[in-house]
Amino acid sequence: MDGLPRELCLKIFHLLDHQSLASAPQVCRKWSALTSDDELWRKLFNDRWGADAAAFYAPEGSKSWKDVFVVQDRCDRYGLGVRIIREGKDYYLIYQGEIQRYLGSRQDTDGDCGKNAPQQDAGDEHRQISNRILFFLGDLEKACADAKRVKA
Repeated sequence: MDGLPRELCLKIFHLLDHQSLASAPQVCRKWSALTSDDELWRKLFNDRWGADAAAFYAPEGSKSWKDVFVVQDRCDRYGLGVRIIREGKDYYLIYQGEIQRYLGSRQDTDGDCGKNAPQQDAGDEHRQISNRILFFLGDLEKACADAKRVKA
């Protein structure tokens, strides 16, 4: 696709869903730039939630249609309340679909469970325990959401 004109690439990207577009930037810089096209994300938003919602949630300031789409998608998946969510190995605190705080990554705690780790002070140990509790709550919320989806 590197040899194709920009307009043709955009037409191809318009046929993809948002999950495919989200993984396209990992392929190359050109695809990353093309999948950030504001018109592409406006169309995806309009197709999924309709023209009325697109008019209501239109991006303001420095936000792009991609940002608005991601927040609205998160609202659909997790609801509007305060939630601890897991995306990949990363945990976030969200409110109304907006990420409020990065809580940490599961990869920070995976592995040998500290068997070969250097001796830690009490503060580090408490931080690790609180991180594990947060990760557990995030996993629990995800499992509950998955169970509700299967039940429905």
